[in-house]
Amino acid sequence: MKRIAVKIAYRGTIFHGWQRQPREISVQEKIEESLFKLLGEKEKYPIVGCGRTDTGVHASEYFFHTDVPADSDLQDLGYKLNRIVGDEIVIKDIKEVASDWHARFDAKRRTYRYFIHTEKDPFITDESVYVPGPLDFDKMTEACPYLMGKQDFTSLSKLHTDVKTNICTVSEAKWVQMNETRYYFEISADRFLRNMVRATAGTLLEIGQGKMEPSEMKTILEKMNRSAASQSAPGQGLFLCRIEY
Repeated sequence: MKRIAVKIAYRGTIFHGWQRQPREISVQEKIEESLFKLLGEKEKYPIVGCGRTDTGVHASEYFFHTDVPADSDLQDLGYKLNRIVGDEIVIKDIKEVASDWHARFDAKRRTYRYFIHTEKDPFITDESVYVPGPLDFDKMTEACPYLMGKQDFTSLSKLHTDVKTNICTVSEAKWVQMNETRYYFEISADRFLRNMVRATAGTLLEIGQGKMEPSEMKTILEKMNRSAASQSAPGQGLFLCRIEY
């Protein structure tokens, strides 16, 4: 057997997240079933992803690893996988890696983007969230530095998760204007908690709508209480866009 790292992208609209679900279709299940069709012996080819994404969330860059027979032709495997995995998933690259390489634990930094538009547009509703203006992007930008550095993000995490710590180190947080009506929030960190980016985006949007001041982001984090922050923003605007190893 040999370990492979597979680089993919997927449109999450029809999926109930990355991770396998008991009764709902997930990205992981779709890829595993496609691998099993090509390689057989279902129990030997589980895949391990670089992280979780929620229902409706997309990934323009994502990695997983698995072990395949040593004589597998990786170029042929990628070609065949792309033919059967469905239109919502693309296999971008497959390469052999060390036998102990881990898609999740070896990742050093992850970057997400959360897309919004301020003018109604029916053609982008699955990839961006409509937020009627006006929005004060100066205030939303002013709040971003409070997210930076190593700190506890309990206030921006889903409750009752199985992680050992809620400490994350954020290395970048900013708003970017694409055109007159389209924007995205970009955030990079060594790790993310469940629902963290959507809770952060929801809170920043409330700041932009004048419902709270930028400095309140600091107070929210210090409280270490999920109820102190705003509701999570909808999933369809979120993209996992870069994984660094």
